[in-house]
Amino acid sequence: MKIIIDNKIPYIKGALEPFAEVVYLPGNETTAEAVKDAEALITRTRTKCNKEILEGSSVKFIATATIGFDHIDTEYCKKAGIEWTNAPGCNAESVNQYIASALLAWAMKFRVDLKEKTIGIVGVGNVGSRVAKTCKILGMRVLLNDPPRERKEGSEKFVSLETIQKEADIITFHVPLNLKGEDATYHLVNDNFIKELNKKPLLINSCRGEVFDTETVKNAVDNKTVSGLIIDCWENEPKIDLELLSKVEFGTPHIAGYSKDGKANGTKMSVQAVSRFFNLGINDWQPNEIELPENTIIEIDGKQRREYSILAEAILSTYDIDDDFEKLRKSHELFEKLRGDYPVRREFDTFTIKAKNISSEVLLKLEALGFTILM
Repeated sequence: MKIIIDNKIPYIKGALEPFAEVVYLPGNETTAEAVKDAEALITRTRTKCNKEILEGSSVKFIATATIGFDHIDTEYCKKAGIEWTNAPGCNAESVNQYIASALLAWAMKFRVDLKEKTIGIVGVGNVGSRVAKTCKILGMRVLLNDPPRERKEGSEKFVSLETIQKEADIITFHVPLNLKGEDATYHLVNDNFIKELNKKPLLINSCRGEVFDTETVKNAVDNKTVSGLIIDCWENEPKIDLELLSKVEFGTPHIAGYSKDGKANGTKMSVQAVSRFFNLGINDWQPNEIELPENTIIEIDGKQRREYSILAEAILSTYDIDDDFEKLRKSHELFEKLRGDYPVRREFDTFTIKAKNISSEVLLKLEALGFTILM
């Protein structure tokens, strides 16, 4: 058996070599010629798994180590008898960490009290649900919009998109890219969407670049119909719109989900899926030796400090969006390199807070975010 693996997928080397000939290739070199005699692909979003590369090949199974799967032509795979799987939720906590940092960095930049703000979350799956929890911990009013879930679960927990457009000070999007159908999300933020906004909100895109119409959001900034943009996912990556980059409050090179934990989860889910499909007997395989940051202890003295300040210090000590924004502004032409060589980032539960003069109420909130507390 032969397996082609994207060479940017971490922690995977050695996992499948006992069972197959394993070839590691850059995503753009995963061509029809390369995969013709392979039985499985383990891939990322940069490889288009479509008829062009799959027709006539031996491929039986595709695992993408990502949440998104719009790079897989699922209709063609169905016709060709090729099974596939993605890694839902693998980097959900990483994106949650990114949004928390983005909100706090924005609030500090403009001296905004998040407790006075309403956030609308569009898409309440693995990521959106975690973001909702974090925003509630930060004291925000949270509005949830998810039409597919609302149809299944009823309207009690959800509001319409129109309600979010009218009431939200911040709108963050966590939807898949659907090009058509009842739940189409392609250019969800378009001219009509902007016209219905009531409070000039901050808009955040950390899901798919094509959810935002680039020209629309640039005009919205110019016309002051939005108060700002935070963008991690861009149309036409890696050739991003530099005018749009110049207009955002924070912009990053599609790395919201790039914690080492998220990457390890995606790898684990892909290897286990291949094992189940081909009956390899490593269904409980786990990556090991995941890198740690230099320091996992955060010392916080809460004496004469507001709760909000303590939570902000804890969150921003694990990840500061400013660093990634500065790198992208300086080297936008290295978009893919900034992703491929992304430094070590670990999620909240990797860190221990050495707490002093912090109330039990705030400690409970820090624990709810995922931190370990050391008194």
